[in-house]
Amino acid sequence: QVQLVESGGGLVQPGGSLRLSCAASVTIAGIYTMGWYRQAPGKQRELVATITNGGSTNYGDFVKGRFTISRDNGKYTVYLQMNSLKPEDTAVYYCSLRVGNDYWGQGTQVTVSS
Repeated sequence: QVQLVESGGGLVQPGGSLRLSCAASVTIAGIYTMGWYRQAPGKQRELVATITNGGSTNYGDFVKGRFTISRDNGKYTVYLQMNSLKPEDTAVYYCSLRVGNDYWGQGTQVTVSS
């Protein structure tokens, strides 16, 4: 059974930074994509960033160079470095894994507030 273990959320002031991590509990064979989505209260879940094990990345339009996704294939772990955070970045951030099926983490809260 695939489990995605997230860490790194929390409270940060506007303009600050956070780094999220997500580790998959299984060994993954073949091509896969890991990434992050987010959901704010009253809004739909939206793409933040994804990365394949080959290194191809995709970012949500709102990121605009503020966030960087990276991965450690040997550890089946994905990271999201978030800089220049804004109050509108406040949301629950979910780790995702697509390898045939889609798997989701439990979510980690990111709150940007002074």
